Amino acid sequence: MLFIDRVDAGRKLARALDPLPQDALILGIPRGGVTVARAIADVLRRSLDVLVVRKLGAPHNSELAIGAIGPNGAVTLDEDVLRALQGVSAEYIQREATAQVAEIDRRMSLYRGDQPFPDVGGRHCVVVDDGIATGSTARAALRWLREANAQPVVLAVPVAPERTVHELEKEADHVVVLFSPQTFVAVGQWYERFDQVDDDEVVAALKRAPGAS
Repeated sequence: MLFIDRVDAGRKLARALDPLPQDALILGIPRGGVTVARAIADVLRRSLDVLVVRKLGAPHNSELAIGAIGPNGAVTLDEDVLRALQGVSAEYIQREATAQVAEIDRRMSLYRGDQPFPDVGGRHCVVVDDGIATGSTARAALRWLREANAQPVVLAVPVAPERTVHELEKEADHVVVLFSPQTFVAVGQWYERFDQVDDDEVVAALKRAPGAS
């Protein structure tokens, strides 16, 4: 285990990210990524917000990601997983995407209320999660920021598989990963404490962070 908890991971990431421009925006992927992002924002005294992207689950196995979807409805598919599963229909992908868009809308309303999402055009944005397995969710977040003209786009995570890191380096201007093992089972194996994060904790983290939108 490398990290005590998500706060410990965030503080260590903050040291790796320092310095950041004064107007840099730290964007946590909920739920666990927001806890890590808040710790970074606390240490570096930068603005924090939330970027909601959702995994597209495989048929009969919602934990297996066949892709992800961002706030603008753009779908990113994992072609390797789709080839391995064989026979995942376009109709199924559309139904799953529609369901996840509804969840994105619910979470954005819950987390941000009626506050508009900040303008990220030309802004230094750092996407943060508590760890990455397949990378589909992070990829969707990075591509959404590209389309919104954020510049530069940085990905910062405590741990991710070496192969996934190399793939995500094609999507971001810079990737900061503290540990990238070749053998990877699950994100939680690298934490001493890896409890589930609920919506109330996300809302509290966003309200209490320095410069929160």
